[in-house]
Parts: sequence; structure tokens; C-alpha cells
Amino acid sequence: MNLELLESFGQNYPEEFDGTLDSISLAATCSFNRRGTLLAVGCNDGRIFIWDFLTRGIAKSISAHVYPVCSLSWSRNCKKLLSASTDHNVCIWDVLSGECEQRYRFPTPIQRVQFDPRKDKKFLVCPVRHAALLVDTDGDHKILPIDEDGDINVIASFDRRGDHVYTGNAKGKILILDTQTLAIKASFKITVGTSSTTSIKSIEFARRGDCFLVNTADRVIRVYDTKTVLKCGINGDPEPIQKLQDLVNKTTWKKCCFSGDGEYICAGSARQHALYIWEKSIGNIVKILHGTKGELLLDVVWHPIRPIIASISAGVVSIWAQNQVENWSAFAPDFKELDENVEYEERESEFDVEDEDRSVDLAADSHHDEEVEVDVTTCEAVAAFCSSDEEGEDENVLSFLPIAPEIEDPEDGWAATQETVTPTETPEKMEPAAKRPKCKTYDISLKIPPPEQPLSFGGKNKQPAGSKKVAGRPRK
Repeated sequence: MNLELLESFGQNYPEEFDGTLDSISLAATCSFNRRGTLLAVGCNDGRIFIWDFLTRGIAKSISAHVYPVCSLSWSRNCKKLLSASTDHNVCIWDVLSGECEQRYRFPTPIQRVQFDPRKDKKFLVCPVRHAALLVDTDGDHKILPIDEDGDINVIASFDRRGDHVYTGNAKGKILILDTQTLAIKASFKITVGTSSTTSIKSIEFARRGDCFLVNTADRVIRVYDTKTVLKCGINGDPEPIQKLQDLVNKTTWKKCCFSGDGEYICAGSARQHALYIWEKSIGNIVKILHGTKGELLLDVVWHPIRPIIASISAGVVSIWAQNQVENWSAFAPDFKELDENVEYEERESEFDVEDEDRSVDLAADSHHDEEVEVDVTTCEAVAAFCSSDEEGEDENVLSFLPIAPEIEDPEDGWAATQETVTPTETPEKMEPAAKRPKCKTYDISLKIPPPEQPLSFGGKNKQPAGSKKVAGRPRK
């Protein structure tokens, strides 16, 4: 597999539907690991399925939560998985064993969680109706400062290297905070027209480059440059590089993301299963992918290396990829496809060990070439796997999970030993409970103001118990 050739031929965005991943349960959110070899899918019943994306098979199932999983995040070395659920719990999982290492209980539901891009000792938590938190795995946490207007409906995200945290509130104000000191380095407000503001729905960063996008409630996706924003300072007014929107249908965007190389932007519609793809440098729309009509989109993620998109609707993960056409002329320009066998006439000295007809100069050149030693043992770093500030690949990255093969018709005399693990068995069943490390639980108390309206997850708001519904027709 030569990853460096992926960007050499054709466009780098998906063009057609390429199958589904059925996780048995209804999928709600998903996330690729750093290499794109594993896909974590969080479901409505609280389970997390980890798919081997190369074989398109389930590598591991984790019974993580009781209520739906709403957010997932991989650590940098892909050995830990961070999950958040509507049951107010945030958990850190060991991907290899499937064990819960730490559990954090909050007094309010969680919108989003994210590991520090460079350290697995810190992660970001965005609770509902509260300022975002920077949590340490030792149990300590810091509440991120909010703007002077006091708006607590905050969404937050790390930048590409984890040096800064970007927060956005419901009044259009974005703060850039230093991760270590939590000092405000820069800030700006997104306005519509001259005075009115718009709510910040999400902030997403590109894996490569210095760009980030802001998805706002006014149905416009704004792309900014991080260097320009930091130069403007506090209460600056940076101009966006691009403004992306659907001028025809006035589509509201559910989820947005960058491509692996940062050259394309994908946005999923909140009304239907439709994916819009723009080219970032020009700002023109290059492709619209339509899913099944009548289905609502829940999540969209772009593969970190390949031109592949995974989207979730109706509880099923849909895969979108390029149409692979075999073009042998790209490898051998003189290649010809034959309808039937043709007898080949070889030249007189074509397959001779030593070509007697070759000139003296050519023979000297060939002798010089034979003396060159070719290094076949050193593995060069693949540029697609390395960050811009790294020279080599991270050797500690967990790229694949071991899967035990299913034996349908075992031979006579075969018996499963205690060390053999079948796909139906999990490490929890095989290992005694006394040997398993106990999960650390932390209770994080927050001052949550009473909601103006009762929150509801999946259904209509129930009528308060104290109020009685009057039977019959209303009085005139």
C-alpha cells in the first residue's frame, strides 16, 4: 500500500455510496482513530462497537453506558477511547482489554468530549448549560472562562496541536484560550449584517494546515486561519477565508468536518441525509452525496488519510468512497489489452544473460549500477502518518485489534483451552473479577442553574405531575 500515490491521481473526495456497517444496535455517533484503521461507533443502547475498517468487521464490543452514547474521542496513540453519554457519565476505556479505566460523573448531560491531541492525560468536556471543563486524569478539573456577556451555552474544541482551546457561545463570541494558563489570547464575535449575532454550533479543525471552520445557526460555514485570528488579538475582527452555504435550499448544517489533507470541507444537512463537499481553496461545491430519502443525518466523519466519508442515519453507518476503476495504462503506458492470445516474437538478444550487441559505454554504465547497494531493511516514514512537526512515525500507535477466528466445524479432539478466546467471549468473562483493576470513579460537582424549559431526550416534553388536563371540550 503506497499512501503517497493516493493524492497523485484524480480528485480526493468520495463520489458514490460504498456499503453500510450494521452495528446490530442503532448507531448515534462515530469517530476514526488517527490512522483510519479503526472506527468507533457509539449506539443508542450505550454500547460501543470498534470496527476494523480494512476488513469491515467488528473487532470489539464494549458495554459502555446505559443511555445513548453522544460523543467519542480517540487518544493520540489510539490505545484509549473517551466516551460521553446522556447518562451524565464520561468514561476512559482501554481499547485492547475493553476495560473502563476511569469514570467521571457530572450533574448534567454532556454535549461533547475530546482528548488533548498530544497528551492522553487531559481532555475537554462540554456540559449542557455550563462552561466547558479541562479535566485531568488525576481527577482535577478547571472551568474554562466565559465571555463577559455570561452566556453558558458553550461549545469548545482543541486546536490541531492542543496549544489552544477555542470556545464559542450562543451569542457568537469565540475565545481562544491558552491550554496551560487558560489566559485569553484572542477573541472575536461573528455578526450577521451590522448588529445581530448568531449562535456557534460547532468548531472543527483541519488535521493538516492552520485552518478551522465555525458552524453557526445562520446556516453559513465560516473558514478562518488560526494565525490571522491570533494576530488580531482580543476583540479583533478577522475576515473569514471562505463562507460556505447552500444558497438554493438554505440548508441548516448538522455536522461539518475537514478532509484528511484539509483541502476539502464536508457538511451534513440537518434536514435530510445529504452531504455537501466544497473545495476549501476556491469555495466552490464539488459534490453532493444523497442518501436515503426521509432519513435524518446524525453524524459525519472523514477518513484521516483516504477520500472516504462515514455518515450515520437511521442507526446505520453509511460509507462513501471513490469509484475504483482499473487503469493499467497509468502504470505501463505501452500496455495493451488483448481480446485473444497473440504469439510474441522476441528479439535476438532480449532474454540473453549478457547482451553481446551492447556498446562498451552502456556496459560500463550497467556495471556501475550493479555496484550500488540497495537498502531493503530500513523503513522510511510515510508522510501521511506523520505530523508536520515530526520526522518519524509514532511506533506506539495501536492500529489493529486482534480478532479470534470463528471455527464452524472443529476437528475431532479439538477443545478450547482457557487461553483461547472466542468472538462471543470477552475479557470480562475470561479473567476473574479479582484480577481486573477497579475502575476509578470521580464525581465532579458543578453549579447548574435551573433550566427555563425541561430538557427532553428523544420524545415530547411530559406534562408536569402537578397539572391536570381538563377533560372534554374547552369552554367558550
